[in-house]
Parts: sequence; C-alpha cells; structure tokens
Amino acid sequence: MRLTSTLLKRVGEWSKKYANLPDRYIERTMRQVYWKTPRGKPNYLPRTVERQRFHFSIHRPWTHSFYFDNKPGSYKPVVHVEPIKDWSFFRGDRVEILVGKDKGKQGIVRDIYQERNWIIVEGLNTKLTCTMKNKKFPGLYVQEEQPLLVTTQVQLVDPSDMQGTKIEWRYLEDGQRVRVSSRTGRIIPIPVSSEETIDYKMPKLYLERDKDTPKAEVEKITFEPALKTFEMDIMEEMGINDDRVPKKFYWY
Repeated sequence: MRLTSTLLKRVGEWSKKYANLPDRYIERTMRQVYWKTPRGKPNYLPRTVERQRFHFSIHRPWTHSFYFDNKPGSYKPVVHVEPIKDWSFFRGDRVEILVGKDKGKQGIVRDIYQERNWIIVEGLNTKLTCTMKNKKFPGLYVQEEQPLLVTTQVQLVDPSDMQGTKIEWRYLEDGQRVRVSSRTGRIIPIPVSSEETIDYKMPKLYLERDKDTPKAEVEKITFEPALKTFEMDIMEEMGINDDRVPKKFYWY
C-alpha cells in the first residue's frame, strides 16, 4: 500500500463529501515527494522519499494554507487523534456547548473537521483576532469561531425537549440506522443540510430549466467503443474500402 493512500484515509469522510472533490485530487495535492528513483534506471531499487507526518488543523488538506503549514523544512507537532467509529455530528445539527464562556448555549454546526474530531458552531466559542495591522492602520478586529472537540466539549440537543443529551445508534424495524437520545429514547433525525456540498444544495431541489438537457437525452448511448482507429471509423462511415497492399518492412 502506498503512503499517500494511508494519508488519504486520515482525511475525514464528511470533509471530503462537503468539498465534493475526487480522492485522486486530494491525494495529489497532499503528496510531497522529495526524491524518487529515476525512470529507466534498472540498477536502482524503486524508492520514494516523501513526507510522512502531516499536521491537520482547520485548513483543508487540499488548500494552500495546509501546504504552508506542512511545507518542506517546517515542523509542527503531529497530534494523534483516535478516530471515532460512529460519527454522530453533522452539518445543521443543534448542539450544546459544555465548556468555555459559552457553556450552556446552543448553536448550529457549521463546519466539520473530522481529521481532528472538531466542529465549528455558528456564532459561538469565538475569539477576537486582529488582521491587517501595521504602522499606519490600527487593524481590523473580527470575531472568529474556534473549533470544539466533539468527544468532551459538545453534545447533541434532543429536539423533543431542547436539552442536551448523549446519543446511541440503533436500528429500526426496517433496518434504518438512526440516532436515539439516551435520556428520552426519542429519535434525533440527521439534518437534511448534511447532504449539501460546497457546490450545490441538494440534487432533488434542483429545477430543470428550458436550456437544460433532458434526463432522457442524457441517458441515451451516443458512443459505442470499438477496436479501430479514428481513420478506420471515418472510412467506415463514408463507405471507403482500402484495398492497397502495404510494402514490406524489416526491423533491425
């Protein structure tokens, strides 16, 4: 197994779903190769020297900020995070904060950083940061949300009584897997907004317009692959028969 495939597994499933990017692109942007066995050198063993330890933060693995955090020659402490088998927090969930200045307040999950078991709650757990400060300008102060650890710092809110609760994953009679409140036994549905991506809201909410290609036309098969060249395909379409005999040639 390649090293990059192992690193790709560390990227959170829900982070990739919201970004709507193919795995091969994420793998290519994360990979940092320092040395590789030259091609056409049979006397060399096939070896590749590349970065093995990455520091994950709020910067997505396919962004420039993530590259600068892990650029060659830089060192940041690598945090070992135990992955959560049953991820229970989704975009659009209402959660209650258990620590900090906003303890007891409730908010909506805006972003998920599954690589660090973090979530961002909209408008809560903020920190005042200063940007664009220099000798001529005092700077601009902005409130930025800080990540919260899902294992100890937040908990889901039961929609039946709007109180924080622990949850369990259970199965219904039809085999559907749902979240259930440990206190009341009520089902906590997964928000519809969890299916959204950065590119679109939801496919079923899209309305076809006049200039859109109908679904029936998209499903039509307009190309059938065949073992022939482009020239052979043109000649067949135009009814051209080539009866010439090629000259003999020899390989030396």
